[in-house]
Amino acid sequence: MGRRVEISAAPCSRVTEWAAFPAVVAEQPISVLVYTASRKQEAEGEKSAWIKNRRRYLKEEQLIASTRETETTRRLLIVLVTVTMSALTGQCSTIQEQRDRWERKRSRTAKELVKTEQIYCEQLKLVTTYFVEILQAKGTLKPDIRENIFSSIKEIHSVNQSLLVHVENGYFGRGFDQFCPHLQHYNTYVDNIYNASKVLGIQLKKNKAFRRFKKLQESRAEFKDHKLEDLLQLPVQRIDQYMHFLQDLTANTTPDNPEFEQLSRAVTEVSDVSQRIQNNTRRHENHLQLCRVQKLLKGRSTKVLAAGRWYIREGWLKMVPPKGKEAKPKMFFLFSDMLLQAKRCSPLDPTNGDKFTGQHMFPLKACSVEKVFGHTKSKGGLLSLTFPKAKLLLMSTNQEDLNDWYQSLSSAIRKLQSKETVVYQRAETPRKRALHAAADSHNTPSSSSSSSSSSSSNPVRKRNMETSEERERAQKPPVEWEGSAPKRMKQSDAPEQSSVEASTSGCVIL
Repeated sequence: MGRRVEISAAPCSRVTEWAAFPAVVAEQPISVLVYTASRKQEAEGEKSAWIKNRRRYLKEEQLIASTRETETTRRLLIVLVTVTMSALTGQCSTIQEQRDRWERKRSRTAKELVKTEQIYCEQLKLVTTYFVEILQAKGTLKPDIRENIFSSIKEIHSVNQSLLVHVENGYFGRGFDQFCPHLQHYNTYVDNIYNASKVLGIQLKKNKAFRRFKKLQESRAEFKDHKLEDLLQLPVQRIDQYMHFLQDLTANTTPDNPEFEQLSRAVTEVSDVSQRIQNNTRRHENHLQLCRVQKLLKGRSTKVLAAGRWYIREGWLKMVPPKGKEAKPKMFFLFSDMLLQAKRCSPLDPTNGDKFTGQHMFPLKACSVEKVFGHTKSKGGLLSLTFPKAKLLLMSTNQEDLNDWYQSLSSAIRKLQSKETVVYQRAETPRKRALHAAADSHNTPSSSSSSSSSSSSNPVRKRNMETSEERERAQKPPVEWEGSAPKRMKQSDAPEQSSVEASTSGCVIL
């Protein structure tokens, strides 16, 4: 214990710090203090070493994490590039597949077009060979009757033979490009098709030789039980088929194909012929409706058939009298320019029991219609029609029927009133003309004197002026006619009412 121990400066400093501790600690032997100081130093060294190791470890962890992030980013980039390349490859394959589908559809449409064109040309050949040419050689039908029945079917057969050669060789664009300029033959044919059917029916009834000839030709094996009436409808039906074929070919042809423009032009021109057929069909159906209504009317005093008149609808409506009497049902026929009121003939009439008698014809030119009742979902309603010389109250217990009548009347009136009307300029009276001449002569005496001298010296010019004034005076409607309405309409006056007559006359009593 009496041995002297040397302590370095660093540990002595720490021992000095221990002197401030409580006395119990300060009174410990020196060996204990030295040992404690050494252990403290070792602990601090271990701590610093651990801190160094910990920092190195964190750096290594950061490096590893950054490496992992880099690897993950690299892998994500690889996946992204792979997906992008596969998408581009898939898109390219999708475009190619779409082109292949277009080509398959186009090929299928082309095959069907060629097949049906061959059948169509064979059927046209049957008509031209076994009917047109033989009838022309035998003279069974007169030339005008034969022309009315077959029209331009021979020219159509010639044009389609040329088209068949092109489509069989695969030149669809070129074939239809040369075919479209000859579509006027189809126009002529479709305009005459209803007249052809009518003339054919008349000849089958009256011409025994032609009836026997037709039956003999249709019994041939080449006709395959086809009738002449069906074969004559083929050109009209073929136009609609061309429309569908050309639309499919154009839709499945790429724009860079040389045939694309040719097929597009063919679609437009064939569409015009198809629209012409539809218009002819509507006119024919309207004509049949007008003829039907004309046959329903008793006698000939009411003329329904007129140029430019369109049938719209018909039906029963109750007419409310102005003096509070009982409403009576009347039959009304609505046309594009008038409303016809009729009543049922007596059922005891042996010949006209199922017909109607025309009572009034109301022009729609200056008519107005409105709903008095029937705005809500009630049972029926009332319509008010106002004409220049008359007023109608029409009632119906069917709400849907009343709404249909209101829509039809409003549409017909609106279309009729929107048409261009002729404006008549009132001619100057002689008194006003003299006043204007006096005012002009007062303002410019020299010019008036020169004009009067020239007019007096030129009698031809004066005569021309008088004739022009008489012509203007003749165009002006007479004043006496405006105050009175005719009691009965002539047959020649019914369809051709001028705009002035339609606006001034309220109705015509038949």
